[in-house]
Amino acid sequence: MRSKFKGLTVAALTLTLGLSAAACGDSDSGGGGNDKEITIGVVSGWAEGEAATALWKRLLTDKGYKVEVKNLDTGPLYAGMSKGDVDLFVDSWLPGTHEDYWKQYGDKLEKVGVWYDSAPLTIAVPNYSPLKTLDDLKGKGGQYGGKIVGIEKSSGLYRVSQEEMLPAYGLKDEYKVTTSSTAAMLTELKKSIDAKKDIVVTLWRPHWAYTKYPIRDLQDPKGAMGKPDGINTIARKDFGKDQPEVTGWLKKFRMDDKQLGSLEDLMENQYKGKPDQAVDAWLKSNQSYATSLTG
Repeated sequence: MRSKFKGLTVAALTLTLGLSAAACGDSDSGGGGNDKEITIGVVSGWAEGEAATALWKRLLTDKGYKVEVKNLDTGPLYAGMSKGDVDLFVDSWLPGTHEDYWKQYGDKLEKVGVWYDSAPLTIAVPNYSPLKTLDDLKGKGGQYGGKIVGIEKSSGLYRVSQEEMLPAYGLKDEYKVTTSSTAAMLTELKKSIDAKKDIVVTLWRPHWAYTKYPIRDLQDPKGAMGKPDGINTIARKDFGKDQPEVTGWLKKFRMDDKQLGSLEDLMENQYKGKPDQAVDAWLKSNQSYATSLTG
């Protein structure tokens, strides 16, 4: 019996030492076992989110973090965050556009901060269009093929355009908001403008398309597209507790139109498909801004 207990004691001591060594090893890397690994979710084609994500990937990497970027549709992204599979999302439009997702998952998420104050959803047309307001779409469904060219069905923009705007202006029998992807919508917009054809698209501000293409918003006298949202950084539950330093940096995060527009332009036009190079180029003129965030 004595030898049995002695064996258990040695085993327990070995286990304790092993755990202590592991804890010391984790402490050397900054805390918990995964405290230097961060996953950021992004929706492909949402230019402001892609830009902000690429920027934070670079800022965090420079601070020694291993950053994984996951491309997901909006619904799966929110669901993944609620399960802890995604740590951060820097393109949450609240309180309006992503209202449904926040109602469903908000109790399992954390709001970190608003980094862009006023972001409206829009319906846009080329400058040569005779349309001025959303009221002007009435009776012209045949001219526009009965469609308003939309983006991903999982986007809040689709829901607001299809379920709020069309009924508000009596357009539900004439039009439908088509769904595909943001990239496909922009391609169709460019083709129509090049050919001087009529087109109506769902869009939002801020977006680089307003600088690159001759387009404008249709006025929305009934306010059916909703009030402008704030663009939020949100996180999985307990992220603030697990990552207090990173959370502190993100709380300071703000971008104005010039900062965001110049980064979007580099990413979408000059360094298309090369976000790391776009951020490198942007930081050459904005290094003091980056330093103000992370020190």
